[in-house]
Amino acid sequence: MLLLAANLEKEIGDHGAKDYPHECCGAMLGTDGDAGREVLWLFPLINRRDDSPRNRFSITPEDFRSAERAAAERGLDLLGWYHSHPDHPARPSEFDREHAWPWYSYVIVSVEAGAPKDLTSWRLEDDRSKFHSEDISPAKTFNQGRTADPAA
Repeated sequence: MLLLAANLEKEIGDHGAKDYPHECCGAMLGTDGDAGREVLWLFPLINRRDDSPRNRFSITPEDFRSAERAAAERGLDLLGWYHSHPDHPARPSEFDREHAWPWYSYVIVSVEAGAPKDLTSWRLEDDRSKFHSEDISPAKTFNQGRTADPAA
């Protein structure tokens, strides 16, 4: 289960709306415990995809390392990634499956005509054959999670 405070869910949707009609992307930092994975910080990234940013996103190895570093500096784990699907449902594509890694949570927000709609989370099977849906629940308390500044 992914525990996601309402303020962070809104930030993911706002990021998707801001980058519309292109896909947005970012990392989710938090803790992985018995009650579930609790997202405490978002680490927005730049979609590095030049050829088709409307329906694909890409990050660089340095983006990945920056997200890992931001998590470590806060004593957190890199729990997964989020991205938007402009004018498409909030479910993973075959491209998403081919480029995903097991263990991580993948949050997708659909953005229709510039407005965020559905938000879902997915986990890739260990054999990488398919995604399965991951329940999202509000964090038990309003956490102070906020967007991490990638420049920090």
